[in-house]
Amino acid sequence: MEILKVSARSTPTAVAGAIANVMRENGEAEVQAVGAGAANQAIKAAAIARGYLTTSGIDMVCIPAFTTVLIDGDERTAIKLVCEKR
Repeated sequence: MEILKVSARSTPTAVAGAIANVMRENGEAEVQAVGAGAANQAIKAAAIARGYLTTSGIDMVCIPAFTTVLIDGDERTAIKLVCEKR
């Protein structure tokens, strides 16, 4: 599964396009975000991507979960959105 990392400075429409492309190619994607700002951008991107994918006949759903990631040698808790076709 391809992992897309989102920061607080990510543009939701750009991330949405990346999610939609990965979903069309692989049928699933994972979006990771560390921090409130990044999580906000990731959620907005998922909502936009769902709209992009409806024109292709894909009904995308996201399952939220926690994961740990290494950033500069430190373990951090991240939100992940597992995106799949319904």
